[in-house]
Amino acid sequence: MKQINIKLLLGCSALMLAGQSCTDLTETTYDVIPTSSTFGSTPAQAAALIGPLYNGLGDYYGNMSNLNTTTDEQIVPTRGGDWKDGDNWKRLYQHTWDPITDNGQFNGPWNWCYNNITSINQQLGTVTDVNTKAELRALRAFFHYQAMDLFGNVIISDAVGAATPKQSTRADVFAWVEKELLAVYPSLSDVSGGSYYGRMNKYVADMILAKMYLNAQVYTGTPRWADAITRCTSIISSGKFQISGDYLSNFSTQNQNSQETILATPFDKSKRGGMNVQMKTLHYLNQLTYNIGTAPWNGWATVTEFYNSFDDKDVRKKQWIVGQQFDAAGKPLKDDALDMVFRPEIESFTFDAGANGRLAGARSQKYEIQKNNSFTDQDNDFVVYRLADVYMMRGEANFRLGNVGAALPDFNIVRKRAGMPDYTSATLTLDEILAERGRELAWEQHRRQDLIRFGQFTKAWRFKPASQAFRQLFPIPKDQLSLNPNLKQNPGY
Repeated sequence: MKQINIKLLLGCSALMLAGQSCTDLTETTYDVIPTSSTFGSTPAQAAALIGPLYNGLGDYYGNMSNLNTTTDEQIVPTRGGDWKDGDNWKRLYQHTWDPITDNGQFNGPWNWCYNNITSINQQLGTVTDVNTKAELRALRAFFHYQAMDLFGNVIISDAVGAATPKQSTRADVFAWVEKELLAVYPSLSDVSGGSYYGRMNKYVADMILAKMYLNAQVYTGTPRWADAITRCTSIISSGKFQISGDYLSNFSTQNQNSQETILATPFDKSKRGGMNVQMKTLHYLNQLTYNIGTAPWNGWATVTEFYNSFDDKDVRKKQWIVGQQFDAAGKPLKDDALDMVFRPEIESFTFDAGANGRLAGARSQKYEIQKNNSFTDQDNDFVVYRLADVYMMRGEANFRLGNVGAALPDFNIVRKRAGMPDYTSATLTLDEILAERGRELAWEQHRRQDLIRFGQFTKAWRFKPASQAFRQLFPIPKDQLSLNPNLKQNPGY
């Protein structure tokens, strides 16, 4: 059992403020959290208030992973009748999604952001501890940042208020999130890991700001490369994090002790489910490979060209499963009459029923597949932010400012761990930076943002024609437009 993770999620001293234990029976029990301003004045009470709010952060993976199928690194082919789903995966991948037909794909992430923001606003009125308030405001800023990134012109919700709040421009939301994070920064903890694992602290705030500044030209029209460098340097120079010697160890089933992780969302297969990437990507018969309790769903794969971007010497290529598959005893598996061989080549988006289509595409094992697991969920914590990304962000920002000499060491730290040769001033280009970010951060839900920043999101790739510029934003969900007349749909929809 992951003690840190479960305490965080279940709330009984979940955040372990003041080192209290769940076995402390002298604590007053509250069947209903009162609205009195006196509740939340002690560390233990504050922990009881904010613990459940972090549980909402755990849905980051589920919401963002579906939208990652709009990129060139993740594809959900139709395999006979499997994953047909009214062609919604095809529309996402080909950028032909419809705001009415595909409303559910967008309403879920919108509700994820704003339901959590509302819950935080409700609790902010009861918390009196300055540091706890700062932490909650940082968490609220994170959800606003996510909404702004996905939908553009969204709502700034900083208090419990009207049912029909006003819509703000993307630039105004950017400015508000930046102001909030800078305001609370001095009161945020400088502790990483331990009792602050999976929580907002100074380094997570730095990371959100760095991401915003790196993409500021997209969000506001004004680049902020130097500010991105400052925030990345703050994280690196803290000495709190280090590049793990083993790339895949960051994603093991017991990855909560990774020194590279800046923010993760804790999962536990029995107490806090949701980490189920193995079910989405593995073939049905891989149940026999890993001796797991339920047959996987045989859906998600990586795009052929994306897989081929990995050199055979790149240790990160091990995150993909290709070739002959075996059962747990080492016996080769067959799908009908065919040897069960995963091939990187995906010849069509829509396959006829049959083993040929079922075996197309390299599958992901980036997150270690938990053997002998009777649950459909796994214990791996999902990594939202980690240090390798910080080095590459700083390197990119320096490169864009023309400081190639400063960019090279940051990228080469990441390259060295991958077993790849150093970049030189001749080999480091913007195209190569995008490709390297893809190899390092595959399926970590950064690709859409990266493709947009590099001007590649609307370009054509396998099975996808060039798409319109307005597709860089998702539509405001029709459910939200119906509920709030102040909301206006994004152009193009």
